[in-house]
Amino acid sequence: MPIKIPDRLPAFDTLVQEGVRVMTETAAVRQDIRPLQIGLLNLMPNKIKTELQMARLVGATPLQVELSLVRIGGHKAKNTSEDHLLSFYETWEEVKDRKFDGFIITGAPIETLPFEEVTYWDEMQKILDWTQTNVHSTMNVCWGAMAAIYHFHGVPKYELKEKAFGVYRHRNLAPSSVYLNGFSDDFQVPVSRWTEVRRTDIEKVSELAILMESDEMGVCLVQEEAGKRLYMFNHVEYDSTSLADEYFRDVNAGVPIKMPHDYFPHNDPELTPQNRWRSHAHLLFGNWINEIYQTTPYELEKIGAVRV
Repeated sequence: MPIKIPDRLPAFDTLVQEGVRVMTETAAVRQDIRPLQIGLLNLMPNKIKTELQMARLVGATPLQVELSLVRIGGHKAKNTSEDHLLSFYETWEEVKDRKFDGFIITGAPIETLPFEEVTYWDEMQKILDWTQTNVHSTMNVCWGAMAAIYHFHGVPKYELKEKAFGVYRHRNLAPSSVYLNGFSDDFQVPVSRWTEVRRTDIEKVSELAILMESDEMGVCLVQEEAGKRLYMFNHVEYDSTSLADEYFRDVNAGVPIKMPHDYFPHNDPELTPQNRWRSHAHLLFGNWINEIYQTTPYELEKIGAVRV
């Protein structure tokens, strides 16, 4: 089954061109099945690009998925038009009475700020608490993962001396995990962050299990079974050119930045990067969607037992 998104969303045509099956809102109502309700809390500055990246992965499933775009109500976006936000997004206040089978919380370019100094931290805490009662399973990504694991378990983040930036080899630490079904023992994941969480802190929390790790970049993916949460600290959803876009943005702005590790062919930024993580990105999100489908209540209103 295809993903259901608003007919006029900019990502619609691109997804169709890429072969992702997309269903119009008009066609969806004719199918006598309940689509999975997936929410995307988009905290990234370039919201349109992030919508496409996440919709591409969520839509690559035989199940029908309805994607709802959500934003922080008390924060004004600087890089996305107000028309786009009003046309396609709802604030969390507007959706907080709904139930979701799955909910994705993205990264945000505020990594080095203490959580308590983030202008929307109070609302973020309310949203994280709300996921315990209104969401069956949550995928937290990059800063979103660091915020969630700090909120729920007090796991701190540490500022790095230089940006962790590039494509790095990772190890599959839990081949039997439902989320890593089909994963290689060794695979590559894009990394782009100024902070990290550490294995020693995660190991103090008995509810957490590390699923992916890099010898160079540390912990990548953590599972919390009781809370039905995944914490992805890197950017498996990135496009082929995402790291290049960040690199050239900083170069053109005169910001000191090292060339992304193992990314450009022959370390030549004039050459087009090859995507070596796409298949595992699809596997991870496909496995997550499948696990949601297998375990979520058929009746949405039954989602919501408080998890500790």
